[in-house]
Amino acid sequence: MPAGQRSALALASLLAVAGITHFARPQPYDTIVPGWVPGSARTWTYASGAAELAVAAAITHPRTRRTGGLAAAALFAAVFPANVQMAVDWRRRSVARRAIAYARLPLQGPLVWWALKVAGAADRPAA
Repeated sequence: MPAGQRSALALASLLAVAGITHFARPQPYDTIVPGWVPGSARTWTYASGAAELAVAAAITHPRTRRTGGLAAAALFAAVFPANVQMAVDWRRRSVARRAIAYARLPLQGPLVWWALKVAGAADRPAA
C-alpha cells in the first residue's frame, strides 16, 4: 500500500474513532462546547461526531479523498475553540489533566497539516 494511502487511512481511522466516541460517550465533549455557541452542547457534540464520521468516509474513498482532506482541515480548525475552552476550564485541575488540555492546543496545527497533505496527495497518481 502506498504511503499516501496509508496516511489517508490512518487519518480516516482517527476521525472515525473520534466520531464514534462523540456518540458513545458524549458527556466529555458536551463539557468543552463553548458557552457562546448557540444551541445545546449535546447537539454540537453529535453534529461534530457526525461530521468526523462523514469526513472519515470521504477520506477513505480515492474519488472523494481530496474533498475529505480539505473538510478534515476545516473541521480541525472549527473545533479549536472547544480545545481552548477545555484548556481554560481545566487550568485548575491536576497537572496531568492540564497537560492533556494544553497539549490539545498546539496539536491542532499538525492535524490541519496532515489533512492538507492527504488532500494534496489525492491529486497525485499512486506510485
